[in-house]
Amino acid sequence: MEIAILIFDRFTALDAIGPYEVLRSAPEASVKFVARERGPVRTDAGSLALVADYALDEVTSPDVLVVPGGPGQVALMDDQATLGWVRRVHEGTKWTTSVCTGSLILGAAGLLKGLRATSHWLALDILGKLGAEPVTERVVIEGKIITAAGVSAGIDMALTLAGREFGAETAQMIQLGIEYDPQPPFDAGSPGKAPQAIVERLRGWSRFILEG
Repeated sequence: MEIAILIFDRFTALDAIGPYEVLRSAPEASVKFVARERGPVRTDAGSLALVADYALDEVTSPDVLVVPGGPGQVALMDDQATLGWVRRVHEGTKWTTSVCTGSLILGAAGLLKGLRATSHWLALDILGKLGAEPVTERVVIEGKIITAAGVSAGIDMALTLAGREFGAETAQMIQLGIEYDPQPPFDAGSPGKAPQAIVERLRGWSRFILEG
């Protein structure tokens, strides 16, 4: 199974690495990091880079597409070369997936019209403007499209995909292998649980998060 993870300037590292860590352990999986051009691609923090071993035109028919998010998605939503590649690849994928604001890229490519989808909670309004029906669920499956909520939800998405594709036992073995057993020290992982002051403080950063 060929799995293509799209990376771009100022993507969020965990959006890509969370699904990678799960899906690389799937049976006979071949994971490829893909970008407009080969070479290192810097994350939103700037202090970390991943290497894209493949350019867009070198990966034309992956079984699975993973589109992460991050502030760099703003520029990508107007990048017709990348959006065209996403549309072409989607025609032949078995699964097309996104993490966080990666769903905005899928939406900009026209893939989410009329479909339920999720994203980072700060981006749900934008998702609706792209034709999707935004929901607050952590993982949403619509046909062969799977969208995940913010950042860490990419791990849940990838385990969901692994369960669908390879069976529950394999997915559970992967989960145990990475010891994914969340026990966070704070119960502030969603706007419905976090203190209102924290929600508003983070909302104040949303321009940076969503507008680059």
